[in-house]
Amino acid sequence: MTAHAWLEFGAWLALLLAVAWPLGELLARVLGESAPTRFERGLLRVAGVDANAPMDWATYAKAVLVFNVLGALVVFALQRLQASLWLNPAGLPAVPTDVAFNTAVSFATNTNWQAYGGESTMSHLVQMAALTTQNFVSAATGIAVFLALVRGLTRAQTDSLGNFWFDLTRSTLVLFAIAVPVTLLLMATGVPQTLLGVSDGASTGPVASQVAIKQLGTNGGGFFNVNSAHPLENPSPASNLLESLSILIIPAALCFTFGRLVKDRRQGLALIAAMLVIFIPFTLVGLWSEQAGVPQLSALGVDASAGHLEGKEVRFGTVSSVIWSTATTAASNGSVNAMHDSFTPLAGLGPMVLMQLGEIVFGGVGSGLYGMLLYVLVAVFISGLMVGRTPEYLGKKIEGREIKMAALGILLPSAAVLVGAAVATVVGAGAIANPGAHGFSEILYAFSSGSNNNGSAFGGLTVNGTFYAVAIGLCMWVGRFFVIIPVLAIAGSLASRKKVAISAGTLPTHTPLFVALVVATIVLVGALTFIPSLALGPIVEHLQMIGASS
Repeated sequence: MTAHAWLEFGAWLALLLAVAWPLGELLARVLGESAPTRFERGLLRVAGVDANAPMDWATYAKAVLVFNVLGALVVFALQRLQASLWLNPAGLPAVPTDVAFNTAVSFATNTNWQAYGGESTMSHLVQMAALTTQNFVSAATGIAVFLALVRGLTRAQTDSLGNFWFDLTRSTLVLFAIAVPVTLLLMATGVPQTLLGVSDGASTGPVASQVAIKQLGTNGGGFFNVNSAHPLENPSPASNLLESLSILIIPAALCFTFGRLVKDRRQGLALIAAMLVIFIPFTLVGLWSEQAGVPQLSALGVDASAGHLEGKEVRFGTVSSVIWSTATTAASNGSVNAMHDSFTPLAGLGPMVLMQLGEIVFGGVGSGLYGMLLYVLVAVFISGLMVGRTPEYLGKKIEGREIKMAALGILLPSAAVLVGAAVATVVGAGAIANPGAHGFSEILYAFSSGSNNNGSAFGGLTVNGTFYAVAIGLCMWVGRFFVIIPVLAIAGSLASRKKVAISAGTLPTHTPLFVALVVATIVLVGALTFIPSLALGPIVEHLQMIGASS
């Protein structure tokens, strides 16, 4: 790695943490410590909702599912009726049924997997009323579930986890308040915001407003087909810095929010430390691999001094591209500023593994924290049994029910990845531009992305057929709601228990040792689950690359 790579990555990471800490403190006050405002009560009153009506975990889960199913149906309907609706300056036809289904599920699950070209498929109305709206409320759903889990950990002998409709409303308003200044900053860097269909000969539209929430809400769906590699969606290094920081800023901030809400800031620091212990090495491996380049190209006399530039935007280079790729897959964002399919095998391995581990290394807005806390509960339980200490976390005993639910939340998305990739490989679905190890990597990446609500892709695989539209649509649903339901069940179980006093037999959960235990649990589960499939894809591809050059 060059000194420039170290400097750019270090500065980017320092800036992220410098902004995340005060934002996390602010979010704690707004999300968890403030009573409903008159404006919020008014909004909920219009909807016929009592902001103070408590919900147990089953009622909360039912509200989450009903809201998101109805949201998906609205998005589906708007796509199918697009041709007869207004704000369609290009006269685009109705979106095909299978693509409309896939897109509706995708945006409702915070995945934003795009089996279509944005500027050539979706009208301005659909981009705004359907997709951008879901960018807000799907992210707000993740924050709401996170808040419910925090209440389960902090409350005692109650069945109330709060009110989903109030949590959703406040979270949406918070996201809106952050997205507005980010939109203005993006416009200042050159990202367009207009209702015109064409500007200066290029297709355009309300781009800045969608880009702001796609990044902040860890959604990732781009206005244009090539996402943030498009010069109108990401025109300059300034916009690239702002957009790449926006991917992780709220997930990182929520770690500090968690520490404040549970009244032990050390717990939040332990979580963000565990995330960084995983995130930093994968980023460094990607930077090293991309800057080392491809031996076969060097043998042909290609100048590799700037690194491996295939699939990259020259205005960003290899370093900014790799940082973005690990940030977008560590979070459940999925936006791209380079073609991941063109990365070297090891640089492509990092994003794939970060997705397969689940939404835990920062992860999605809200969903990253509750995904990580599933691993924390498993680590507490295992380590407690190993050393003969009581499995407790934040004053709550961790018992078999919680571990069973945590196991479901961890393993079901993993099963969706492996089953989906296996079926796709057997039936030979989709056109694979690169057969062999890389072709298998493209399939594995697609199902890793869908099942873990990421949305990025290795672009060499054609996925706009019915099989992938339906299969990945189902995987996205499993990866989102088959995690949310176990999380809420855990929250309800913990809320009903009384708190226990910390004693000499309680395992500290804020120490470097516990951080190491959590990371070891994550790595062990990930290795046992995915090493065989990774060995058939990026690992063997790397061995083939270096073997052919020797």
